[in-house]
Amino acid sequence: MKILVTGSAGHLGEALMRTLAGRVHDAVGCDVRASPYTRHVGSVADRAFVARCMDGIDAVLHTATLHKPHIATHTRQDFVDTNITGTLNLLEEAVAGGVGAFIFTSTTSAYGHVLTPAPGAPAAWITEEVVPRPKNIYGVTKLAAENLCELMHALHGLPCLVLRTSRFFPEDDDSKRTRDDYFDANAKVNELLNRRVDIEDAVDAHLCAIERAPVLGFGRYIVSATTPFEAVDLASLRHGAAGVVARRVPDFRAEYQRRGWKMFDGIDRVYVNARARADLHWQPRHDFASVLERLRSGGDHRSALALEIGKKGYHPGPFLGDGPYPVAP
Repeated sequence: MKILVTGSAGHLGEALMRTLAGRVHDAVGCDVRASPYTRHVGSVADRAFVARCMDGIDAVLHTATLHKPHIATHTRQDFVDTNITGTLNLLEEAVAGGVGAFIFTSTTSAYGHVLTPAPGAPAAWITEEVVPRPKNIYGVTKLAAENLCELMHALHGLPCLVLRTSRFFPEDDDSKRTRDDYFDANAKVNELLNRRVDIEDAVDAHLCAIERAPVLGFGRYIVSATTPFEAVDLASLRHGAAGVVARRVPDFRAEYQRRGWKMFDGIDRVYVNARARADLHWQPRHDFASVLERLRSGGDHRSALALEIGKKGYHPGPFLGDGPYPVAP
């Protein structure tokens, strides 16, 4: 199978290219930036470039995007050009080329305002049935691109699956408060409870999606680490997260105390991956409990693939100020 990976110089794109290189597939990478994993350098907003990339392709893994960290440095039109026009170009060329599976990497950020319930309300239980309410141009354009995927399936029968991935970036948190209050590894392991996925599992979800797309036709799926929480925990999670975690993962406190770590005071949303596991036949390997066990044995909280890729950043150079990248107001 010949697979086109867009965004091949990025975190997920490189992870996919590295993984596919060890399998019986011909992986072709394209990106606006040159890299060891990029065969075609150019923008997906350029229709002629996309047509050249699509030659002989059997499946598409579309990870290329402008991300939330670009909001402060790029215009809204830039987001429309890359995230919407670029996706439409790829979809139409995929239809023209008879591509058998199109997998679009979306984001849980598309849920937007529903991710932060009102004060006093329970934590949000986020499944695919929750209606997104994007709060910035990133979420708006990703949701629009999802809808284009659904349209192209309806009009042309293109097997197309949307994967709403949660956090997998290794960079420092964009919240100054989180950076000040928690060790970086501490915060990221905490997030495996409700809003993070290891990049190795994100890759596996995409590869499962390629296999399942012809059968499923179209669908949207949340890709996040399997949470230990249940819906009955939501009220307590907002202001007593440590107690809930202690009930669900009873031995977490000893390892946290040994490391000088602490649990978040409150958790405001929980991403639920049950549909992705069932429909995609996806079996994520990294969750809060498994990572704790790895830490006890002297291992790292990140998978081997995550360690190989490391930090990439989102911008070509460093920024002055406090934080890993500029954050839009």
